[in-house]
Amino acid sequence: MSASDPAALTYRRMWADLGMNLELHDQMLEAIERVHRTTHLARRNRPLAMSEFDAALHGAHGSRVAEIIEHRRRGGKSIGTFCIYVPDEIALAAGVIPMPLCGGTGWSVDYADKMFPRDICPLVRSTFGLAFSGTCPYKTLKEFALGETTCDAKKKAWDLLGFPSLEVPQKKTDIDRELWRSEVRRFAREMEKLAGRPIEKEALARSVRKVNDRRRVLQRINGYRMLAEPPISGLDALLVSQTALSMDIDAFLAAAGRLEKELESRAVKGVSAYEKPGPRILYAGSPSPLGYSKLHYVAETSGLRIVADESCTGSRYYRDLVDEGSGDLDSMYDAIADRYFAIDCACFSPNSERFDNVRRMAGEFGVSGILHGVLQYCHGYDIESRALDKAIADLSIPSLKIVTDYSEQDIEQIRVRIETFRELVEHGEKRQTAGSGV
Repeated sequence: MSASDPAALTYRRMWADLGMNLELHDQMLEAIERVHRTTHLARRNRPLAMSEFDAALHGAHGSRVAEIIEHRRRGGKSIGTFCIYVPDEIALAAGVIPMPLCGGTGWSVDYADKMFPRDICPLVRSTFGLAFSGTCPYKTLKEFALGETTCDAKKKAWDLLGFPSLEVPQKKTDIDRELWRSEVRRFAREMEKLAGRPIEKEALARSVRKVNDRRRVLQRINGYRMLAEPPISGLDALLVSQTALSMDIDAFLAAAGRLEKELESRAVKGVSAYEKPGPRILYAGSPSPLGYSKLHYVAETSGLRIVADESCTGSRYYRDLVDEGSGDLDSMYDAIADRYFAIDCACFSPNSERFDNVRRMAGEFGVSGILHGVLQYCHGYDIESRALDKAIADLSIPSLKIVTDYSEQDIEQIRVRIETFRELVEHGEKRQTAGSGV
């Protein structure tokens, strides 16, 4: 939503009531609108239903904020989160709305410099830059923000700002699993304390089914990307996954259902989201929070087709479901904990699960190359990209690692590297075809 949008006028009073810096907020909205217009909206032949997810992006600081204000006015609560390890099922069962706070814009990064060093994760700086600049509407629209221990920069940020956090183990032994199960139960107790009432088994069962439904529809939508002519681009599939984290869950399920029907129709008719075919690529690595899609944009405007996403804003978020067959609360909490424990974040060592999942996805989606997208100073994914390359060496799939931040300054440099990579992949495809006698 740009500052000139008529709807923005309706929200200005709301933003002022939240104590936001309206002048800076207008600048930020204009920057987000400009980037979205030149990336997503400039692409031809998008599914019509994508307009609902465009609206969700723009509504993240408008209509969604108004929804949460109304929820709180009726006695509900809300918390801020930074990672997909926070169990949405438990928060929702307690009547608490979990809102992702991760910033994905380079616009706000410099505003974090008064507290954080410059040479740390851009996600941390972007997120807290929004808060320090007075441009984050969720700064005061929550009971508390909940961190987690997935990287050193985040852990020290939580300490510095006094945020509570979930202890995510760094290995996957039985001892680690029990530690994580105890953390999930502790989180449930915190949600009960916040809500002022116990979590009922029926409410938890409903929220488990609903959050699983969100994962299922994302699985089906992304399943269409396996087709020879994908009816949705990687850029748009990313936006759908990004907004799944921030939209009201019922609104998302409705919008995703409409998109799924349109994709089915496009698939039957052979309608592709791409103007011409190009190498099929798997994106792997650091997550891309709402507002950030630079690597997907550059790759897909340089002749590549990103047909699979292995990240926290991709398959890592929706791949696994919570077992819905559990009976009492204790077994339900264990099922929830076990599902989240299966997430193959690069914070784990060893991380053979991630390598196995990438190998499986490479085959299922028929990819000819892998793009390692690594956020600057994201040491886990940066170092692990080398180990991942070794794990897939027998697949003879070339890869390219791009280390970048949220700025736009390096777009053309990245484009040169990606275009060279595309030529390498295409050469490999031709050689493979010739070798097969086709």
